[in-house]
Amino acid sequence: MTEQPPTGLPMTVPADGLPARVRIHEVGPRDGLQNERAVVPVEVKADFIRRLAAAGLTTIEATSFVHPKWVPQLADAERLMELLRDPITEGPGALTNPAAPLAPDVRLPVLVPNERGLDRALALGVREVAVFGSATESFAKANLNRTVDESLAMFAPVVAKAKAEGLRVRGYLSMCFGDPWEGPVPVDQVVRVSRALLGLGCDELSLGDTIGVATPGHVTALLTALAGAGVGADRLAVHFHDTYGQALANTYAALRHGIAVVDASAGGLGGCPYAKSATGNLATEDLVWMLHGLGIETGVDLGLLTATSVWMAAHLGRPSPSRTVRALSHKEQ
Repeated sequence: MTEQPPTGLPMTVPADGLPARVRIHEVGPRDGLQNERAVVPVEVKADFIRRLAAAGLTTIEATSFVHPKWVPQLADAERLMELLRDPITEGPGALTNPAAPLAPDVRLPVLVPNERGLDRALALGVREVAVFGSATESFAKANLNRTVDESLAMFAPVVAKAKAEGLRVRGYLSMCFGDPWEGPVPVDQVVRVSRALLGLGCDELSLGDTIGVATPGHVTALLTALAGAGVGADRLAVHFHDTYGQALANTYAALRHGIAVVDASAGGLGGCPYAKSATGNLATEDLVWMLHGLGIETGVDLGLLTATSVWMAAHLGRPSPSRTVRALSHKEQ
């Protein structure tokens, strides 16, 4: 029997009880690239974002206004935002795929660690920001050099000022399932910090499995506990790492609980500079393949997205870890 190559689209077989549409929060340009040792040129980053937008992604986390000492890869945040607003189309530094200006509906949130970062973002006209907290004391100390409660106190004026300026604010909560120093994280501990972050005024909270140890039962237990504490699925997103190959299974568990916002990184790029056991993020292509197979709308063109990840992998000098990217790229060869 002749082997048949994989097709570019999965067979659609809907399942009951799932969202009709999922908004993918693309984190490749920020979370995906922040761990790269070799600095990616700012023109390539801008091109990457434009290609992702052309593939149909409408929420693309662009960068972080963190001090360059801590994340050198993102030291070009101001220049990147300027290039996205006014792309170079000719001469040195010209984008290889400038295309049309970003559509008005493309959202470009940025991470702001403190008030200084927020001020830098505001000066550039940014309309969406995110703060990054921890559910555990160990990671709060490693990442922010503060206790959990001290970090919440630091975020309070940042969120308040952002809201006063009319910005949309997202909260990230890391180590929601396991911590490399503390082990499994108690569900009630995550619920407490989640409610505190949302209580500051965050519009959305992304629950992070930073080291990729979650399993579907654990995901269900946490979401059930949050619902019992008055935190509905409409205010939540999920952010899974694929360390143990559980990211898609965990995402499916979250979908069954009504979650309709999922974080993912094109090509499976990314990790965490403060948690060495954290491997790559859930690949956006793998997520889209599953969602489209379930009949869930995303607005994403999988072919264009795959081509974008292949293009970025060439810039980084290594193949994409995404299984879908590899399968579809093999098909085209």
